[in-house]
Amino acid sequence: MGSTLIKGGTVLSLDRAVGNHLTADVLIDDGVIAEIGPSLRARGAEVIDAGGTIVMPGFVDAHHRVALSLLRSSGLADRDEGALSADDVYTGTLVGLLQALTAGATTVVDWSIGADDPASLAAARAAHVEAGVRTVLVVDTSRGGDSPGRSEAHRSPDVAPDAIDAIAADWAQARRRGCRIHARAGTAAADVGSVAELGRRGLLGPDITLAHCVHLSDADVDAISSSSTAVVLTPASDMAAGRGNPPMQQLIERGIRPGLGVGDVRLAPGDVFAQMRAAISVQHAVLFDLKLAGKGGIPNLLGTRDVIRYATVDGATAAGLGDVTGSLTPGQRADVVVLRADRPNIAPVNDPIGAVVWGMDTSNVDWVFVDGVARVANGELVVDAADVRLRASSAARRLAGAAGLGAMA
Repeated sequence: MGSTLIKGGTVLSLDRAVGNHLTADVLIDDGVIAEIGPSLRARGAEVIDAGGTIVMPGFVDAHHRVALSLLRSSGLADRDEGALSADDVYTGTLVGLLQALTAGATTVVDWSIGADDPASLAAARAAHVEAGVRTVLVVDTSRGGDSPGRSEAHRSPDVAPDAIDAIAADWAQARRRGCRIHARAGTAAADVGSVAELGRRGLLGPDITLAHCVHLSDADVDAISSSSTAVVLTPASDMAAGRGNPPMQQLIERGIRPGLGVGDVRLAPGDVFAQMRAAISVQHAVLFDLKLAGKGGIPNLLGTRDVIRYATVDGATAAGLGDVTGSLTPGQRADVVVLRADRPNIAPVNDPIGAVVWGMDTSNVDWVFVDGVARVANGELVVDAADVRLRASSAARRLAGAAGLGAMA
């Protein structure tokens, strides 16, 4: 595979043992982070001048319904997903994963669309292989999933009061197959208490990832905390769809470190930059409201150093890949993003982490490496995506026509 030396950037390793460096080099060898430090040398390595950039782990998009990329920004959250054919699932998944790369995501957890249809499932798998991004496809593994491999995880029934017994049986079977389990929880007010009931039955644990988690009681959050169950928040799409705000303070007070995911791009942005800003902004807004109301004992504001870890290290843990990716740690896979720090949208850079969380967007993405392979170079996809964009546009027009929607005026 060869070596690549990313030279002279500001390095955010997000590994406390490695530390962050105002100026340093990152050496990639055979798809692995080999060394981080100043003035590294590597004979025969491809050298990338990273001066004026921030080099950090690729983002982990820890919950994303990727095939719905065909309906991106349509504003139609209730559009029937059953209208997507197997070919639509392939096209939507591929264009969505390629977009994720251009937005700096090196790992995407894809909550499958059409998982009950073998042809759609095969189409999603084919798109995952072709895209070149690290993925976890969340499917019903009792119907043909490939777990216990890490590239696929088990899709659980949604956590709700009337589904507890079914979930208990479903999770027991998934665990016998050695699968990681992903479930949507707390998506409606009526679901409050359901997670706590799973905890009382001893069903939660570090092999479970709960997504959304908008509506949680204190007992629910206590059950998550005591069982080391993982949480993924999709703040932008949940707020845009009217589900509610992410429970940031409840999680913070119990030391729960969530991953972040895009969720659904029909109503919300498709990048992790937006999720970081949504998460931190909600927590700040809640605390400022308390302050304006004259409340005392107000907690600390959530900091950018926590939020950037939600988007990387903690997301990798929620995906079941914490020992593979999420930080620039020697020995881990080389999933790296190089972000332009010389653009007007973040000048001047007073704090590199603050610049990433508060100021940057997809226009700052310069290079993206997955497993040490450059997938985005100088801000452009390495592969020619023109054909898939045309296919996606054609499919979107057909779906709009089938739904009785006209072209944009």
